[in-house]
Amino acid sequence: MAMIRIVIADDDPIIREGLKMIISSQPDMCVAGEAVDGNESLALCRAICPEVALLDIRMPGCDGITAAERILEEKLSAPLLLTTFDEEEFILRALKSGISGYILKNSPAERIVNAIRTISTGGTVFQEDVLKYIRERIGGQGGSSQCFALLSPRETDIVKLVAEGLSNQEIADRLYISNGTVRNHISVILEKTGLEHRTQIAVKWLKEER
Repeated sequence: MAMIRIVIADDDPIIREGLKMIISSQPDMCVAGEAVDGNESLALCRAICPEVALLDIRMPGCDGITAAERILEEKLSAPLLLTTFDEEEFILRALKSGISGYILKNSPAERIVNAIRTISTGGTVFQEDVLKYIRERIGGQGGSSQCFALLSPRETDIVKLVAEGLSNQEIADRLYISNGTVRNHISVILEKTGLEHRTQIAVKWLKEER
């Protein structure tokens, strides 16, 4: 059984200890290191290259989003952000930066370990209740592009190409990325927008953005 190595970063020692207990109870997981802020988590990831970096979204010095962005840029690990409902500004930053995993701090242990497994294999983890909350808050602010307000610049590029009628392979060729990467981006776009399939993406974009 392949072991999933995890770095935990949280400035609250009680939270770290609780996460350690949850992770250590799993036969396929181990805690590879602990950090109290984003800079320390980044240094650990550079030294260890764990499969998953479990990061508190709000930390002193370098916050979890900044650390996650650097971890992704350097391809050190798969970041999974821990958040709460009252961190709307941070969640929006995370979504727009292209980070593909976050989960509520008060989630049940089973949800946390399942999220870690999903992220470790290249999947995405967005808790629907948080996404719904953020979409509703954005919707209440008015404007015509609410549906796509949570997308990163690359995801927006892909939406435009979907709306032009390009296939996944044609999008991959246009953006110099793999077909699989395009599929992953479209899955994330559907998660963020609450839409059900690529046809809805195209119709909604053409209706709202043009």
